[in-house]
Amino acid sequence: MVTLSVFFDSPFWVGVLEIQENGELRAVRFVFGSEPTDPELYEFLMRHGVALLERAEAAPPVSAETREARRPNPKRAAKLASRAVKAMRSTASQEAMRLELESRKREAAADRKALRRAADEQRREVARRKRIERKRDR
Repeated sequence: MVTLSVFFDSPFWVGVLEIQENGELRAVRFVFGSEPTDPELYEFLMRHGVALLERAEAAPPVSAETREARRPNPKRAAKLASRAVKAMRSTASQEAMRLELESRKREAAADRKALRRAADEQRREVARRKRIERKRDR
């Protein structure tokens, strides 16, 4: 089952695409900016829907099991209901988004490290060539 939730996460409107299958949940988060209208959402999904589904499929899965909960007292139930209305996303999807964000952070850090190494190697190569040229000019 695939669900799309759009909510306001100050200061931007955010969308969460959740894929739930075989007791596992995968989620991906994307930022809209200003509040999207229905036609804008439709156009966005037509243009970027496949890429979002691929990102969600690549995200690490989280167990989506629901456990039997004891009946909470009425005040706690009211507090939990107001939180649920406020958040409009499941705890499992938050966990899936957190794992996906962490994996993207690790990939970005590895990419930055590789770029830094390449730039350092390039600087060393230029310095070596200059040193050789200076020796030739003597």
